[in-house]
Amino acid sequence: MGVPGAEDEPVGAALARMRRAKRISGTRLAALAGMSQPKISRIERGQGTLNPDDVDAIARALGMGDAEIQALVARAAKSYDRMTDWRPTSAGLALAQETLAEWESGAARVRTFEPTLVPGPLQAHGYAKLVLRAFQRLLVLTEEERSEPALLAAVSARLRRQEHLANPDTAFEFIMGEAALKIRTHPPVEVLAQINHLRDILARHPNVRITIVPDGAPTPIPLQHGFTVIDDALVLVDLYNTGLTSHSRNDVMTYHRVFELLQEQAVGVEPFLDRYQSMYIGMLREG
Repeated sequence: MGVPGAEDEPVGAALARMRRAKRISGTRLAALAGMSQPKISRIERGQGTLNPDDVDAIARALGMGDAEIQALVARAAKSYDRMTDWRPTSAGLALAQETLAEWESGAARVRTFEPTLVPGPLQAHGYAKLVLRAFQRLLVLTEEERSEPALLAAVSARLRRQEHLANPDTAFEFIMGEAALKIRTHPPVEVLAQINHLRDILARHPNVRITIVPDGAPTPIPLQHGFTVIDDALVLVDLYNTGLTSHSRNDVMTYHRVFELLQEQAVGVEPFLDRYQSMYIGMLREG
């Protein structure tokens, strides 16, 4: 019962097949491997980046031989050092948020840039629901994943990511484009609630820094897409239908450099919160 010859079988699927063959539950395997059961499930489903060390731990917990373990670890390593497609649609929006939370937990430094949206860990409930509903409509999902309960589960999972903001050992740095506050796709009342939420986060969490790139700032690079860099270990690039993840040192260093270039033109967010709060209050009074 070794590793099959088919090179295109995903490593996670191979581990899942071997677990079932040994009649070991996911919960039991998680205990044997020293991981959480949701992490085992994500690995088996191919959700998230596959760490060769995790593959090694799971394979050993399954009692595989050294040759089998080395073959699986080698296959995992091939994808570990390059940009890898990571689709929230493969497991639903809520599980995608849980994966992001796991990546953020325990990190020493999380750096996020968003050109047109308030970053996920900073979103208020109403704002998060509007954003995730838009992606729920856009993505190819099952009928269950398009349901209101699935949307609310994703919103709750996104809001739970904010628990990590209270960890003083993690430095969070967020840069937004000014468009994140000025785009009028959301009702003024929700944007006002979001502005107040940003003020509250800044007041409560000294380890959180929020800056903004003003419209017209002479940025050395275009504000092309959102991304998150976690420590020196992982970069996640946001696209409409997926995310791209990489543990490649070169990729991580490149996006650290991009963040630093944006940071040179970024300024404190507080004056912009004041300006746009006044603007949206005026819109409510006029409306």
